[in-house]
Amino acid sequence: MAIPAHAIMASPMGMPHPTPMATRPLRLGQALVEAGRLQERQLRTALHEQQSSGVRLGDILVRRGYVDDTAVAQSLAAQLKLPFAAGPLISEPAALRLVDAELARSRSIFPLSVTDRTLRVAASDPLDQETLDGLRFSTSRHIEVTVAAPSAIAEGIRTAYDGELDELINNLPVFDVDSEDARTLKAEAEPVVRLVDHILQHAASLGASDIHIEPFSGRVLIRYRIDGVLRRSFTLPGSGLASIASRIKVMSGMDISIKRRPQDGGLTLKYAAGSLRIRVSALPVAEGEKIVLRLLDPIHVPRNLDALGLSERDAALVRRLGLAGQGVILAAGPTGSGKSRSLFAALAKLNREGLNVVTLEDPMEYRVPGVNQVQVNPLAGLTFPVGLRAILRQDPDVVMVGEIRDRETAEIAMGAAVTGHLVLSTIHATDAPGAITRLLHMGVPPYLVAGGLSGVVAQRLVRTFCRSCRGRDSESCDRCTDGYSGRTGVFQVLAMNDAIRDQIVRGVSASELGRLAAESGMASLTEDVSRKVAEGVT
Repeated sequence: MAIPAHAIMASPMGMPHPTPMATRPLRLGQALVEAGRLQERQLRTALHEQQSSGVRLGDILVRRGYVDDTAVAQSLAAQLKLPFAAGPLISEPAALRLVDAELARSRSIFPLSVTDRTLRVAASDPLDQETLDGLRFSTSRHIEVTVAAPSAIAEGIRTAYDGELDELINNLPVFDVDSEDARTLKAEAEPVVRLVDHILQHAASLGASDIHIEPFSGRVLIRYRIDGVLRRSFTLPGSGLASIASRIKVMSGMDISIKRRPQDGGLTLKYAAGSLRIRVSALPVAEGEKIVLRLLDPIHVPRNLDALGLSERDAALVRRLGLAGQGVILAAGPTGSGKSRSLFAALAKLNREGLNVVTLEDPMEYRVPGVNQVQVNPLAGLTFPVGLRAILRQDPDVVMVGEIRDRETAEIAMGAAVTGHLVLSTIHATDAPGAITRLLHMGVPPYLVAGGLSGVVAQRLVRTFCRSCRGRDSESCDRCTDGYSGRTGVFQVLAMNDAIRDQIVRGVSASELGRLAAESGMASLTEDVSRKVAEGVT
């Protein structure tokens, strides 16, 4: 619970007077509506998602594009009767020395000024009592809070603490002996710990989906994948790779003594907007090890089909397929096309009391409240076919299989659909008709595909225009670098009908399958992206 600045200053012993959190989402939303910055319909949608996800209302409103984070911060400041600070934020050097960069990044706070008795900070969440109490004790000062947008705070941190990055790089430890003890010392050295935290926190603040740490020509290149594009962030001396790799391995539960074979691990990162799960992969390459970290942020998982970018017609069609309560629905596309996001959006729609929903995943990327999630473990004998057979003995209503990779899994899934279960899964295919062809090429009997498959949703991801500059003035925009920010889906939805089922049983060709689907109303991926171009989305 939070503390307004006047409460911190006035209350006995400096302790805050709590504000009832139950009223916060509604009051914030109403303030935005009354200010003309938010529509009632948008507020209702966001509140519904907030109740099911537990994510802060402001984060939902910003992610959905209903308002920007500055509008949320201004309304929050007015609601709590606190001052508001617009960017750019500038810190006094003395205040900067009192707040560690790691704390500033992870808690989205920024030191502004300091006196002998008072520290003034900008905070994106002035109701974060834990952080403010910690500052009060660590600095022995009263805390005055000013509200600022997360983007303004992130930019202030990048500007103010950038000098720290050079210092950390220059102080990276170098050991002449490559032993396990030496690698452990490298991993625990303070500059290494702080540098790895900087890399992770910076990636999270930028909304990166992946971090690439790769040795190249005697240097270590740090790149972030943002909106599907890999962007160089900075480089390190080649001698720093061993220290960074050892630190990440320790954090993610890997064996630091292994450098000549691939390893996988994972960790959880606390950052300004909450926490995210990070999947880690280490791979031996010519000049050492390449480390890739996949950032899985539950805040950015769509909670319903409307957030994916489906047209009204396609969204209604997908809902109808799901509400049928049986059959296999496949999300098709290449790697990185957003298939998993679509599955979880559909799962959120189907997950309700009275249904037994079970997933079988490899790896388990997002946790969904109320859903029984199973991690595939081949070493323990828990493969996709074994796990799927076991799940079907658990009286499921809805089953989600992370991916159909082989004939056996596909046949079990189709058989489950024929017996009355709803099965969601993904498959690698170029388009919706191609997914059916892929199943047949796996060796799944045509009668089983025809009887079990309900529909296929093929998709790609395209970058969307920045909401601030709309792609027209990116050079002066403080929210993007090239006029784009975020991505949306491009879709092709194929719903099975009797004509298509008959042709599958008879051995239809891919081209004939596409013609039949088009006659039944299926649009192409090209047509959907053309619609988004016409609407000014991309």
